[in-house]
Amino acid sequence: MMHWLLAAAHLLALGIGLGAIWGRRRALRGTLDPAGLRAVFYADNWWGLAFLLWLSTGLARLFGTFEKGTTYYLQNHAFLGKMACLGLILALELWPMVALIRWRIAIGSGRTVDTRHAGAFARISTAQAVLVVLMVLAAAAMARGLGMPHE
Repeated sequence: MMHWLLAAAHLLALGIGLGAIWGRRRALRGTLDPAGLRAVFYADNWWGLAFLLWLSTGLARLFGTFEKGTTYYLQNHAFLGKMACLGLILALELWPMVALIRWRIAIGSGRTVDTRHAGAFARISTAQAVLVVLMVLAAAAMARGLGMPHE
């Protein structure tokens, strides 16, 4: 039962993450008045939740006793591609994450927000959405037994 729940939560995180990053992209491209910023933060919160869900379920599946074992995953090319996509998503997230934290702090202290990089953050979010789709394709390949080296 735990095997199934972890797999389901892991896949749901992909859906949540794709919707959230696309929503953040749309919000960043919109008017960044107080309502627009709330939309950015709302989508960003869901994006963060998706990441935490990916991380917790992924680590449990990789290192726990619920799946095929660490050796299987680390020799699976589809899995390694999925991890490369995740690494790129995380690298791309550093700048927007720091900026959005600063935006939240500024709003919390009644200051104005410098949104001049919102367009760049929207483009980063687009790239991240593409990477999430590639992760879904890699996950589907893994589910079909693809990606294992030939012996």
